[in-house]
Amino acid sequence: MFFRRLLLPSLLVGILLSSCKDGEQKKSDTPASTAEAQIKTPTFEADSAYNAVAAQVAFGPRTPGSDAQKKCAAWMQQQLKQVCDTVYVQNVNVTGGDKKQLPCINLIGSINPKAQRRILLLTHWDSRPWADNDSKDRDKPVLAADDGGSGVGVLIEVARQVKKMGLSPELGIDILFTDVEDYGKDVWGEDSYCLGTQYWAKNPHVAGYKAEFGILLDMVGGRGAQFLLEGLSRQYADGVQQMVWQAAGHAGFSSFFPYTEGPAIIDDHDPLNKLTGIKTIDIININADPRSPFPAHWHTHNDNMQIIDKATLKAVGQTLLQVIYESAANKAV
Repeated sequence: MFFRRLLLPSLLVGILLSSCKDGEQKKSDTPASTAEAQIKTPTFEADSAYNAVAAQVAFGPRTPGSDAQKKCAAWMQQQLKQVCDTVYVQNVNVTGGDKKQLPCINLIGSINPKAQRRILLLTHWDSRPWADNDSKDRDKPVLAADDGGSGVGVLIEVARQVKKMGLSPELGIDILFTDVEDYGKDVWGEDSYCLGTQYWAKNPHVAGYKAEFGILLDMVGGRGAQFLLEGLSRQYADGVQQMVWQAAGHAGFSSFFPYTEGPAIIDDHDPLNKLTGIKTIDIININADPRSPFPAHWHTHNDNMQIIDKATLKAVGQTLLQVIYESAANKAV
């Protein structure tokens, strides 16, 4: 069985876990401070995010070179134009682990593009070409409602709410939709994954791009999701991770964001941390078992709209809005 997000060797995971034992002592139910309680945030509308996920799934599997890829990219570009000030498109080819040239479409929407302080929010949007964790039709692509679609749905709605309420001109938001994340296989090596993100990290939409921190979303719409403290996020950006989990508590969603240490996962935040130096964390639905950390619908044909839960979308989206407006209220992160 192939794992898209490769687990770090067990020894290294043990080192990471042992170095972060104090995480268990940090409580998610700590009351918000007076200042935090007074911060006004827009209300994330889960119905809107859900509809955005459904719109993507309606195109079919968004695999490299497919009509669905082109149509969904055009739809996302139009959505970003409605909620962002500037939209960039990277339409390139990347080389797959099987040496095939793969069409890759990265999209970036910028809010307050002239602001020096910036937050990077990202998710992949492509579908895995193989349901290799299923018991049937393993050579057919998945719809990727959760593993791809959910992150896009959340970020479009986050941007819509920011546009409605407005944001301090001193803070800018960049929303990055990365392509060809899910084409990899373990036998091809870990660099066969996250190809769109690898390209953007080496060729950002703005030369010399920097952000105060980054937040990756991956599988953020599944029913019963739990977002544990992912291991690579602790290693690269522990302070950012703690800030986001505290914001989840301030927003009232600590039950979705427990202070429970999870395994280290190779995902889009890995090349970002390594190649750009932007401290980036991963909000991802995982459990604490490093041998089988992903939900049952991962890389199967069950990753469809039936698994998407508006309550999960709400928890993640409202947490991001809390992070954004807390950051805007603070002059430094």
